[in-house]
Amino acid sequence: MSRAFRVAKQSDNDQALSGKVFFSIQDFNEVKSSSPNQGTDDRSMLLVMNWAGDLSGQGVVWTASPHHKVEPGCIAMSTVQRTLCQVTIDSSVTVSPYTVPPESALDSLEIAVDLRGSKTGNAIEVDADKFGEEFTQTFKSMMFTGGTNLVMRFAGKIFSCTVKEMNFIDLQAAGGLGADTSRWGQFLASTAVYVTREDGAMVRLTGAAASGNQQKKTIFNKDFDFGKLGIGGLDAEFNVIFRRAFASRIFPKHIIDQLGVKHVKGMLLYGPPGCGKTLIARKIGEVLNSREPKIVNGPEILDKFVGGSEEKVRALFAEAEAEQKSDGDDSMLHIIIFDEFDAICKKRGSTSDNTGTTDTVVNQLLSKIDGVESLNNILLIGMTNRKDMIDEAILRPGRLEVHVEIGLPDERGRLQIIDIKTASMRKSNPKRISDEAESRLEELAQRTKNFTGAELEGLVRNAAQSALNREVKPEEGMAIDAAAVQVQWGDFEHALTETIPKFGRPEGEDGMEALYAEGMVNYGAAFEHIDELVNRCVGQVRTSERTPLLTMLLEGPPKTGKTAIAAHLAVNSQFPFARIISPDQLVGLSEFSKCARIKEVFSDAYRSPLSCIVLDDLERLIEYVNVGPRFANTVLQTLLVLLKKRPSKPGNRLLVVATTSMSQNLADLGLDDSCLNVSINVPPLTEPSAVQTVLAEAGNMSQTDAAAIAPEVTGDVGIKELLSLVEMAREEGTVLPDRFIECYHQLKM
Repeated sequence: MSRAFRVAKQSDNDQALSGKVFFSIQDFNEVKSSSPNQGTDDRSMLLVMNWAGDLSGQGVVWTASPHHKVEPGCIAMSTVQRTLCQVTIDSSVTVSPYTVPPESALDSLEIAVDLRGSKTGNAIEVDADKFGEEFTQTFKSMMFTGGTNLVMRFAGKIFSCTVKEMNFIDLQAAGGLGADTSRWGQFLASTAVYVTREDGAMVRLTGAAASGNQQKKTIFNKDFDFGKLGIGGLDAEFNVIFRRAFASRIFPKHIIDQLGVKHVKGMLLYGPPGCGKTLIARKIGEVLNSREPKIVNGPEILDKFVGGSEEKVRALFAEAEAEQKSDGDDSMLHIIIFDEFDAICKKRGSTSDNTGTTDTVVNQLLSKIDGVESLNNILLIGMTNRKDMIDEAILRPGRLEVHVEIGLPDERGRLQIIDIKTASMRKSNPKRISDEAESRLEELAQRTKNFTGAELEGLVRNAAQSALNREVKPEEGMAIDAAAVQVQWGDFEHALTETIPKFGRPEGEDGMEALYAEGMVNYGAAFEHIDELVNRCVGQVRTSERTPLLTMLLEGPPKTGKTAIAAHLAVNSQFPFARIISPDQLVGLSEFSKCARIKEVFSDAYRSPLSCIVLDDLERLIEYVNVGPRFANTVLQTLLVLLKKRPSKPGNRLLVVATTSMSQNLADLGLDDSCLNVSINVPPLTEPSAVQTVLAEAGNMSQTDAAAIAPEVTGDVGIKELLSLVEMAREEGTVLPDRFIECYHQLKM
């Protein structure tokens, strides 16, 4: 039964704070008696109210009680209730009893609170657990819907409460929850209450109820996928980042307080160029529910005016400081990303410009991150490929304590990156990649050892450019056939020849193949013995778990082919990283520059799973001369240190091959068994049979002519010298025995 009532004002604050509407005792009993489903409570009932401006036709559900101060024919409503219903005093509304449906029971309720009245001064602290208990005692059994406004007294102050989220008990799903803010739900004594704060509210919440709703929320955006973000091959690195930097931010604050831990405030991403440091930092902001990240290039902080650099640093933290002051632990996360971090955080005292600018910038950063008034709502991400240049104070725990090396992707990671970079080709209609090329992407990942992410992207781009170029018809006035553009496997093959990885093996003029361009000649048992030993060492480095570092010395007289053997070993080992450090590369450099160049090669080698370094002509590298004797001690000490340093990353292995013609002299300087594990003698050719073999293979002589000449070559001769004689005696592609003997005797005179 529906009945019309005139809207009246509630007589006191107790009525307004109850959240109920009131009738006269007589009217209450009459309305209540018209509904058989109102329960046994004689002091309250549920009713639905409609009014002239109710366009929805669904009305509002209120809990009603009798009061002796309400006149008959009136319904007393508070200011909040009249505002919600958009009715005025003396207007008419229609009410009828409301029957509670069984599926309206609420499992949990989230309310946003704010302090009513003045908004000046500091935010007040509110215990959300006690607030939730008081809310339950005051409003239990009432019906709520999304946006319902209530007013409540707590700790002597008046608060407004707004219903933000409701989770219903799904009776047909064995306790499953259903979230809905469009229908009415009954707030029960067993309903869990989660308390949040309105934006800009002068309230600081504490306790489990203040963050319990965060168990349903996360600082990560829903349904994010690193593949969709264009990030691949960095699963292990992301696991470290999330475990160290974000795990504590997912859990409720009271759990973190009980553990006695603090959130990580900073992390450092370091590693070689092109491996994805900047990409990771940029994409982290896209997967987090945080303030928009501030991305700062290191040199942009520096200012020519005194104090200007420090002022720019303070400005970066201003918003985070203001939000923490007003919101406390409810403040959102502020991310500040520093690219080229080493530019502004060099080791203090390392610069010689007498300005001290870099030192003061470091001091300012330290005070903001971990000073007296340190912030808890910030996350600094620094990126650099020169970790050694950064001041140690900023890298300690409490500051940028998480150090993640972004290294070279493994085969699985390379395949992920290639899949991402070719996704648009494969998904387009028509497909812009051939079936053969698509089916051989795994093979491409296998063949791109030591490629960085940037180099893999360049490889795919190179292949695409080859496909585009193929469909350009210069003979037809640069006409193009756009429909026929498709990347073939041959395009990737061509791209592999043009894309040389920084951490790969140089080819062409800079490659080691040029050091044995004439080929390798098996001149007998001595060569086979050397070949067996060096291959055994390669196999040991490749397979042994106990040999992350193996150093080998090839020693012997000049011109015996030591450099060629070392270069041939490095190429045939198929190690993805291979470098040679030879004296000609260091000509004109100072001792310190030579040390820096040598250290750089070793540092690059440590990043590769399998690496080989050839130190050619050790005596020339350290500038050793017998007169004195004299040598470059700084270079020598650098080599002595690096020859004993194992790769720090588990699983990475390094083979170092050194050559020398002065092994006895260098042993006195420490370049002996203490830093070189294996020493292999490369002897000259002493047997006529060995000379005969070289002449037959390299000089294309008949076995008869070679056998006749071999005894004439007396004494010890190096294979390099013998090959030079063969080329000197060659005329029109043929080596004549007489001509060879003539050249040999001329050189020996």
